[in-house]
Amino acid sequence: MELQVKKREILGKKVKNLRKENLIPAELYGHGRENIHLSVPSKEFSKILKEVGENAILKLKLEGDKDFNVLINDFQKNSLTDKISHIDFQEVKMDEKITTSIPLEFIGEAPAVKEKGGILVKAMQEIELTAFPADLPRSIKIDLAKIINIGESIYVKDIDIPEKVELLVDSKTVIATVTEMEKEEIEKTPITVEKVKVEGEEKKEKEEDNKNEEK
Repeated sequence: MELQVKKREILGKKVKNLRKENLIPAELYGHGRENIHLSVPSKEFSKILKEVGENAILKLKLEGDKDFNVLINDFQKNSLTDKISHIDFQEVKMDEKITTSIPLEFIGEAPAVKEKGGILVKAMQEIELTAFPADLPRSIKIDLAKIINIGESIYVKDIDIPEKVELLVDSKTVIATVTEMEKEEIEKTPITVEKVKVEGEEKKEKEEDNKNEEK
């Protein structure tokens, strides 16, 4: 995926003016170079993010400069508008392995939950791995249908990974498990008309007593 970007001179608090023009302030760094300040078209970036996800390798086409192969290292969103407010791009070399975290995609339904009433606990949401940029998967699928009985788990050793990818997590690490549902009896005192009436009268009497004390 290609993304056309421009260098920016606007820094600090003034970047809010860029956002008003539907441009996202961004930084490009990597391989010992000085950071390059960029402005990125919001619409185009959001489209790419939706189509290929956060872990795809992008080709930044910088106006007046060379192209850069990059990974989306991080981005922030405005908590009120949910719009992307800043992006960090990391330059990568296609012939060098990189280390990053890839999201886990949970698919299917665990029979231990559906049929036996257990509770699914997801111990991990992403997993760290190393690979050449071109071999990075968008996500790694975790099939919950493998959890048949309550108390069973899926471990890192159980998942299928692409051939050219190396996981950097202990194989005995739990990814997901199904536990027994805790049964708690919560006693609730029913609220009756009589109780509301009594509480109301008590409150009224207390207010009258307070007024008399003030006098």
